[in-house]
Amino acid sequence: MSHSHTVRPIPRGILIGAGVMIAVSIALAGVARMTGVGTVRVVSDAAVVESRDLRFTDRRDGSIVILDVATEEVVSVVAPATNGFIRGALRGLARERRQQGVGAGPAFRLARWADGRLTIEDPVTSRVIDLTAFGPTNTAAFAALLASKGTTR
Repeated sequence: MSHSHTVRPIPRGILIGAGVMIAVSIALAGVARMTGVGTVRVVSDAAVVESRDLRFTDRRDGSIVILDVATEEVVSVVAPATNGFIRGALRGLARERRQQGVGAGPAFRLARWADGRLTIEDPVTSRVIDLTAFGPTNTAAFAALLASKGTTR
């Protein structure tokens, strides 16, 4: 019961070709990242039709108080362990502020654009989250803050 197996090595030309393809792909991705050539960016000429500057304050019980900066009016209170999308978006914005050594004091800008987009921007870090990219249910959580009673611009 002797089986003779011959191991056929992969031809050298195929290995070299695969290596070159991998190296070129990595190089092109690096060039695109550094120069922006070949990347897709969403550019919109739409104007802001409504915006509101909001400050988010954590309470000890786990709730979040949302204040309109212009009026110091309480826009909403997010109960503990609810509204995970608002909490997640704010967590990401707060992390970036911590990395840049900025506290929680400055307001965030919630804006509705003429093209229907809804964004939240941190003017301090220049980070903008396009909330409409997360679907209508998640967008509605922030849209309610813009539409609630109080001063809007």
